[in-house]
Amino acid sequence: MLKTYAIAAFVAIVGLIGGTAWFAFRGDPACGTAQVAGGAAAIGGPFTLVDETGRTVTEADVLTKPTLVYFGYTFCPDVCPTDSARNADALDLLQQQGYDAQAIFITVDPERDTPEALAEFTDYMHPDMLGLTGTPEQVKVATQAYKTFYSKPESDDEYYLVDHMTFTYLMLPETGFATFFKRDDSAEKIAEQAACFIDATN
Repeated sequence: MLKTYAIAAFVAIVGLIGGTAWFAFRGDPACGTAQVAGGAAAIGGPFTLVDETGRTVTEADVLTKPTLVYFGYTFCPDVCPTDSARNADALDLLQQQGYDAQAIFITVDPERDTPEALAEFTDYMHPDMLGLTGTPEQVKVATQAYKTFYSKPESDDEYYLVDHMTFTYLMLPETGFATFFKRDDSAEKIAEQAACFIDATN
């Protein structure tokens, strides 16, 4: 399963090289992390989704504090729970240091991920993790804004799996996209580098 996700992520990255943005793994002199070629404005943008309480929200409604944004789905057997738990640990570390931060989990499987399903998933992960869903069209707009990839199979099997990229994005309310984190980044690394970017904007 992890190999499937790795292949999907690689294909998506290669495809983006010829498109609007590509992810470049190079050091940042201030916070020692990766950046996106083409500038931070390449990642993020307007979206309209439905939160886990059933309320329609926009990016302006939910990105009100430093936020770790992840795209996944609740039926995901291993990758999404592992990444989300890691993000929850990073969020705990940030909050313990006094940072008012949060996490957002945006589904790439809106047909199954109802607000109720997302609430159960995110509440288990962290009290300050918010789940977002919407129509397939709304979810597509959000994924395009973040230059992320997902692919739902053409299948009648109710237990289908969705291939998707697994980056976690750090979004700041004042400046938007700050950086992204990969699957092998630890909670400690995410918290340390997120704190650096948050401090840099204050």
